[in-house]
Amino acid sequence: MTTRRSPPAAPSAVAPDADLPEVHFSDWGDVRSLHLGSAWIQGSMRMDAPYELELEYVQRMMAWLLFVAPPSVAKRHAMQLGLGAGALTKFCRKKLRMRTTAIELNPQVLHACRGWFKLPPDDERLQVIVADAAEEIRRPVWHAAVDALQVDLYDEEAAAPVLDSDNFYRECRAVLTEDGCMTVNLFGRDSSYQQSLDRICAAFGQEAVWAFRPTREGNTVVLAQRTPQRPDRVALAARADLVQSRWGLPAAKWLRTFKPAVPTALAAPAAPAP
Repeated sequence: MTTRRSPPAAPSAVAPDADLPEVHFSDWGDVRSLHLGSAWIQGSMRMDAPYELELEYVQRMMAWLLFVAPPSVAKRHAMQLGLGAGALTKFCRKKLRMRTTAIELNPQVLHACRGWFKLPPDDERLQVIVADAAEEIRRPVWHAAVDALQVDLYDEEAAAPVLDSDNFYRECRAVLTEDGCMTVNLFGRDSSYQQSLDRICAAFGQEAVWAFRPTREGNTVVLAQRTPQRPDRVALAARADLVQSRWGLPAAKWLRTFKPAVPTALAAPAAPAP
């Protein structure tokens, strides 16, 4: 989900199931965007490049690539909680050639992604599961089975993550392999962001958590590692160059806005001396 409002366009829609929001899309030039019952954009695709990552914050959700050896990527397993417009799912399966699993609550989002956003059918590398993400990741089959967990869970109001509890982030950590990473989209830089960051730090440990500065639209991507790694900037720059040359992601640019996260206890100014 991102804050950019949809442009004037003639939208197409899919009728919602039960109490779930209506799913529709709008086109603006070569960019197609997905919406859930409102003007807020839940994901976008360039129609002449449907397997590339269009939005800046979505590109940043791939920052886990900075912490793994590029030759190992195709042997790994990616999971998305929240399908959106399918951008991350398509990129992981098509570009990175990873085994990819997506968990999506709304079946009409899956229908829209298959009909309007070039999401391929399930095959030996791709599985889309229609389920509640909080319940699905508790299944034993996912324990320590995911190398890259990408969490982007917003409803049509786009006010705060749908799943954002201490328990939820602990369960996210439990599905990761030893060198696995979670990236999560946190919208905004207000108190809800800091509360979410504190919960992630509590679940993963402060040393395991990194954060980008917010994008222009207000999306802040946070990365948390199952096993903390703190490579120096020279090592990160070398890995970023490899990621950029191999997959075309702006990884060198990431390093200007990506650093270890600071939870509230450390971010708050010191109390004045009595």
